[in-house]
Amino acid sequence: MDIFNFLTMLGGLALFLYGMNVMGDGLTRASGGRLEKILEKLTSSTIRGVLLGAAVTAVIQSSSATTVMVVGFVNSGIMTLQRAVGIIMGANIGTTITSWILSLSGLQGDSFWIKMLKPSSFSPILAIIGICLLLFSKKDKKKDAGSIMIGFAVLMFGMETMSGAVKPLADVPEFTNILLMFKNPVLGMLAGALLTAIIQSSSASVGILQALCVTGAVSYGAALPIIMGQNIGTCVTALISAIGAKKNAKRTAFVHLYFNLIGTVVFMILFYTANMFIHFSFLQDSANAAGIAVIHTAFNVFATVIWLPFHRVLERLAILTVRDGKDEERTAGALQGLSALDNRFLENPALAMDQCRVACAHMAEVTREALDTAMSLLHDYDETKVALVHENETIVDQYEDRLGTYLVQVAKNEMQTKDSHTLSVLLHSIGDIERISDHAVIIANAAKEIYDKNLSFSEAAVEELEVFSAAVRKVVEIAMEAMKDEDLAMAGKVEPLEEVIDDLGDEMKKRHIDRLREGRCTIELGFILSDLTTSYKRIADHCSNIAVCLIQADNDEYERHSYLNSLKEEDNQQFREQFEEYGKEYALPARIKGTPKVDMRARMTAG
Repeated sequence: MDIFNFLTMLGGLALFLYGMNVMGDGLTRASGGRLEKILEKLTSSTIRGVLLGAAVTAVIQSSSATTVMVVGFVNSGIMTLQRAVGIIMGANIGTTITSWILSLSGLQGDSFWIKMLKPSSFSPILAIIGICLLLFSKKDKKKDAGSIMIGFAVLMFGMETMSGAVKPLADVPEFTNILLMFKNPVLGMLAGALLTAIIQSSSASVGILQALCVTGAVSYGAALPIIMGQNIGTCVTALISAIGAKKNAKRTAFVHLYFNLIGTVVFMILFYTANMFIHFSFLQDSANAAGIAVIHTAFNVFATVIWLPFHRVLERLAILTVRDGKDEERTAGALQGLSALDNRFLENPALAMDQCRVACAHMAEVTREALDTAMSLLHDYDETKVALVHENETIVDQYEDRLGTYLVQVAKNEMQTKDSHTLSVLLHSIGDIERISDHAVIIANAAKEIYDKNLSFSEAAVEELEVFSAAVRKVVEIAMEAMKDEDLAMAGKVEPLEEVIDDLGDEMKKRHIDRLREGRCTIELGFILSDLTTSYKRIADHCSNIAVCLIQADNDEYERHSYLNSLKEEDNQQFREQFEEYGKEYALPARIKGTPKVDMRARMTAG
């Protein structure tokens, strides 16, 4: 084997790894997050988890990807450690499908159909179909299918290239002597673990071993411990992904390690003990691709069967390894949504966008709580509630920073049209949600000023403010629910109510001026009322921004003013009807002259 064969082998390896990556990405995009949602929801029993883990891994062609995904689910609180155990066991079985596909290259026979079953025969056909789908199709799903086909074809071409490049090694004594070293089980396991840890894929490292088998110099005695080591080496990816994660996420990674490590040790002890008495003759035979696939599958099925009755032991070992200490994690309460933004999901845009929706829903809920609390202070003042409004505003700021950064990272990946629309909506909306929380602080500060200065509104002003507050609460509720559910019909109800709120604000200012002239209100209270009115109208404006962005993103349009102008045209009957309906629901009480003042400090301290 000369330098050119070596370069060819490296090129084949590069194509093999690239093809596997392209195929995996295509399969993940095609799933659109559905496979991941199955992992979340349908893991009520360990056996079901095993089956689901095997199925999902067989589809996305990577136990490492599945395990990292599960670590992310546990870290974000979506899945418990107990439910993760079954999926991890199943993932190790599912990953063996790759070795079976690669073993098809060893099929022998003159029959047309047998020849067509060989990847070298049907891969070019898949490549042609795939490239046509990529070049000429405009639909995301067809492009994803094309990526899967191209990835598989490149993977198989890389496999064939590697096999052809290493074939001359069969006549090199030095190469044969190196492989004889791996008949020592410990050295073989270390070699397999190291190779897999470097390329971070047991499927890929098994494929490389299958390619080496064409030399005829790799015996089953040398291949078996290497395969065992490969199963240990694949745990490195999950362990790396768990760095900096929460305790249960780290424990999930250790479950994967202990499953493979202890399973390998038990398998090796039993196998080599039996070999001392039975003397398995096949260990001296030259290994082939199909035989490698059989060993790979047999071990993982064996380890799963052994561990299945003792899955709680795996869980307990992981807990003992990562012990509970002073837990500073904030998985509950207002910051719970931030845990959904796990960097492990960034490679899967569909899943990452699902997590962003969860986080944004939490952010909206914290904002609504801040606003409701701030408004309640106008008639029931409480220093504790003021502090809660400020605390929630700080939390919302954290959401905006983290969500904004995370969404920008997600945007760097290719994604389906629906997810792209959602990303645009969330990027535009988080700023508006944060501004609503800022106005909640302004309202709380206004309530504090009224209380501290012992000011009082007239009874009429209090009633008007209650109507105004109810309308603002309603518009925030509609906008937040529309964004959360991506409900365009509900989003369409925001703008008519926003117009009503604008009219309410203008009318309240006029009435205040009238009361000021009549001596029933003061300039100082007028400034406070003006601040409140402005904040209420701005809150409605931000709700309008959210709703309009949601509607426009669905149409791939982002020109807000032209859309709003079209809404308010005279022939838009639906808009007029909703505007009139909200106008009746949130009509200010009739003006009554000579209404006495209300002691706001007394009202705030009452009860």
